Amino acid sequence: QVRLVESGGGSVQPGGSLRLSCTASGDTLDNYNIGWFRQAPGKEREGISCLSRSRRVVYYSDSVKGRFTISRDNAQNTSYLQMNNLKPEDTAVYYCAADARPFTSASCTRTSVYEYWGQGTQVVVAS
Repeated sequence: QVRLVESGGGSVQPGGSLRLSCTASGDTLDNYNIGWFRQAPGKEREGISCLSRSRRVVYYSDSVKGRFTISRDNAQNTSYLQMNNLKPEDTAVYYCAADARPFTSASCTRTSVYEYWGQGTQVVVAS
């Protein structure tokens, strides 16, 4: 089974950028579809971006479209979430998730789709 570890979170001012990493161990990330989620205090976990193994499925929620970019580097066994023009409402704990089963852009934001989860990394956007 695969283990996932997120990193790259931190505090940043509005308009700033961060790049989150999700590094896999125990298996090859290329065997899995990837989703990125976030959870703000008092809110449900929200699926914000997905990238399939084939890269044919790429999804962004409306809240991050045009500002965030998902990618994967199989040689590094890592997925990345580049976050630009950050806003205070982006403040949350960010999680990556993986699953070997196929997904679609309609299903990939559901937490139930994913078997494996990282522990999360905190992002705070404040002036």
